[in-house]
Amino acid sequence: MRFGNKISSINFKTLIYLIVFSVTILIFLMVSQTLLLKYSYEKYQTKKIKNIAKNIYKLDSLEMVNELETIAYENSVCIEYYLDSSDKILYNTLMVGCGLNKNNSQIINLINDIRNSNKEIQHVKLVNKTNNTKALLSGINVPDGTIFIYSPLEDLDGASIVLKGQLLYITLIVIVLACFISYFLSNKITEPITKITKKAKELGEGNYNIHFDSSDVLEIDELANTLNHVSNDLSKIDELRRDLMANVSHDLKTPLTMIRAYAEMVRDISYKDKDKMNKDLNVIIGETERLNILVNDILDLSKMQANADELTLEKFDLCEVIKEVMTRYDILKTTEDYKFIVELPEKSEVTADKKKIMQVIYNLINNAINYTGEDKKVIIRVKNTRKEYIVEIEDTGKGIKKDEIPYIWDKYYKSDKKHQRNVVSTGIGLSIVKEILTKHKFDYGVKSTLKKGSTFYFKIRK
Repeated sequence: MRFGNKISSINFKTLIYLIVFSVTILIFLMVSQTLLLKYSYEKYQTKKIKNIAKNIYKLDSLEMVNELETIAYENSVCIEYYLDSSDKILYNTLMVGCGLNKNNSQIINLINDIRNSNKEIQHVKLVNKTNNTKALLSGINVPDGTIFIYSPLEDLDGASIVLKGQLLYITLIVIVLACFISYFLSNKITEPITKITKKAKELGEGNYNIHFDSSDVLEIDELANTLNHVSNDLSKIDELRRDLMANVSHDLKTPLTMIRAYAEMVRDISYKDKDKMNKDLNVIIGETERLNILVNDILDLSKMQANADELTLEKFDLCEVIKEVMTRYDILKTTEDYKFIVELPEKSEVTADKKKIMQVIYNLINNAINYTGEDKKVIIRVKNTRKEYIVEIEDTGKGIKKDEIPYIWDKYYKSDKKHQRNVVSTGIGLSIVKEILTKHKFDYGVKSTLKKGSTFYFKIRK
């Protein structure tokens, strides 16, 4: 726990929050009882007396005398029943605080006023400023006389003092309970967080086989699931990184080895034979070109992933671009006996970055060349639909397993995990395809059947 940097543990914060909450509630109760208790009590008593008066007014004259006694004792009020014959019947007037049947000029005057009034029911609040007491007086004019109900409003100051004392003890008890509850809650929360923190440190140190256990707290479970997902992704990325280093090293080492070998051959042997020397020099030039393509592809991919490469949109004929790309493979038709089947509509005008779309087509064809079957057949077609053009590059290779399809767009991903020398391209062509099409917001994907081949495609809106 560090107070200098305003950092403290969950245990301490939970304790403080619970104590503040408890004290706030108790203070609110103390204030509310002081301000509202008298008001609520007086309102309750007033409503009670008014309801008694209404019920008495509805009583039949024959049952009036007997019922009034019951009402007086059950509701702790005193009642006087003035008959028109000047007789007076008293009920519960000996109760403490009853102001009826006493020589109180204020009450006597009010009784006379009510008896002489034509109103059926009247209610009066009595206040004695001398001793600061209050009472309620209700008068009901019935057919054979007048009934008066008297109820004192008891002084609640004593009750308030008792309640305040009780609230003080309750406050101390609540604070102690808050300490226990905060200890339990904080441990319940901090224990899984502490475990996650320890494992996260191991994850940061490179142990990607860590599994974060779930708890019974929703937010912590979400954090654990997220970290498990991160751990899996980091494991895959680390594996791809190792593959990338191995594969790039392989692709760099092989041409460099051949360049050195043929250069030494030219220096020591074939310099005497011009034809042999030219042949060896052509091999050196071809290998340097391969190195150049690899470096340029890596640079292009890095730029696109860093969003440093902007699109240059223009209108062009997609079919013409494909025809232009296909001219690069004439040598493979002659030397390697590859068969390229091209199925194009007459015209397909689109708007995109021409140079980058050409690069996409080139890389997809290279991928098909590397993985097509023994028949060395590659099919390039453009489908013309109502809203878009669909470009498909099909090979006749062994296909891709369904669970491996999401990873084929990663750099140097190989289903067999063994990077062999490609006929063409550098091994990161599909990553470049993914970045370019994503930047264009074009749909793309692959359909593959094991032992029959794969069809890579992308769609360009008209």
